[in-house]
Amino acid sequence: MVKNMTSGRPIKLILLFSLPVFFGQLFQQLYMIGDLVIVGRYLGVESLAALGGTIPIFVVLLMMSFGFTSGLSVIVAQRFGARDTDGIRHSYATGLVLSGIFAVLSMGICIPLLPDILKQMNVPAALTTLSHDFIGTLIWGISGMVFYNYLSNVLRALGDSKTPLYFLIFSCVFNLLLNLWLIVSLGFGVKGSALGSVCAQMTSVILCAVYLVIRYPVLRLKRSDFNMTAAFIWAHVRLGLPTALQFSVIGLGALVIQAVCNRFGMNAIAAMVASLRVEQLFTLPLMSLGPSMVVYAAQNFGACRIRRIREGVRQGSLFSFLLSFLIAAVVYIWGEKIILLFLKEPNAEIVSLSHQYLKTTTLFYCFLGQIFVFRQTLQGIGQPMVPLISGFIEFGMRSFSALILAAAFGFPGLCYASPAAWIGAAAVVALGYRYYIRRLACGCFSGRKKKVA
Repeated sequence: MVKNMTSGRPIKLILLFSLPVFFGQLFQQLYMIGDLVIVGRYLGVESLAALGGTIPIFVVLLMMSFGFTSGLSVIVAQRFGARDTDGIRHSYATGLVLSGIFAVLSMGICIPLLPDILKQMNVPAALTTLSHDFIGTLIWGISGMVFYNYLSNVLRALGDSKTPLYFLIFSCVFNLLLNLWLIVSLGFGVKGSALGSVCAQMTSVILCAVYLVIRYPVLRLKRSDFNMTAAFIWAHVRLGLPTALQFSVIGLGALVIQAVCNRFGMNAIAAMVASLRVEQLFTLPLMSLGPSMVVYAAQNFGACRIRRIREGVRQGSLFSFLLSFLIAAVVYIWGEKIILLFLKEPNAEIVSLSHQYLKTTTLFYCFLGQIFVFRQTLQGIGQPMVPLISGFIEFGMRSFSALILAAAFGFPGLCYASPAAWIGAAAVVALGYRYYIRRLACGCFSGRKKKVA
């Protein structure tokens, strides 16, 4: 259902919008956890490590895809806030074309470079074949991921955060069933896990595309909607490309951490895989505020309601701050027990390393939560450069900390890489937001008149 976020109590709208986003991300994480449990229990620690050693490559592609398509959908949300139905269709068509180009380029660049990437990541020789089979299959099917992300972001841009949840639930359940069949029944090994993901995503894309045509008349495209000028294409690229770069840079930081972690052996790799899954699962409530803030800010920006944007950010920031402390307490206390779900046989070293990582990072969740609020708001008001800069800051601090601290203190030093990155990125986006929102309030952009309603 299309939802207008330019009127009503801001925090209520933001939280109601974020709930389906949260449950969608929860199902996605539960799928990923379920997939790791299937691989870990049926194929063993070696296969689990093979997935874990290369998952950051997929995460980079996933984050680039989500960032690029999220940036493309910002103009859809802005045109919706301005009540411009022709602009919505035109923007939607432009995003479809650019998403297709993005998918083709991603495959064309990544497939030939994959052997070198695995080598640079220090993937152990014993795991190279398994890792290549897994990540190579995912890259060949990247178009499903790209178009699914774009269609989901378009729905959210129109204020509909429930429908993407339904398709995601279907995709996750279908994916797990396929993985069980391909891995357990047919014996496809780790490649079966990747094949299941690709098939489930492509099925979801087809169903979602059909649903959009039937349910949303505003998205029923005409041939004229594909008549794109260079200026209009650039308006999308200038939002999508920096956002993709920002997300990819963050993902590259994870690659650096994984490459350093791979040097510590198979138990350390498995420990990092398990602890990151726990962390991602429990920080989902913080992450789910991000898509809400993009849509909220973009729609109100299109309607020129700048004071309303400020009010929503204040309320969202406070909620995120309080929530981060609650999540940190839960993970700090019970994180070790959850780690055991990933292991076929309890391994004391893996459990110890995983819990050590979680006890370190939980202390800094409050900074992570603020990143999602301020970074996504900046994207919603059409200012992607500060989030991009924050991404480079995050990459630099994460990489520097991983390389220097791990060399000096081993695995315990590696645990501080992400917290250092969160602190740096949070400072940049908070200051950037304060600068641009003041300029917007003074009517400094695009000839906009100041509107404080």
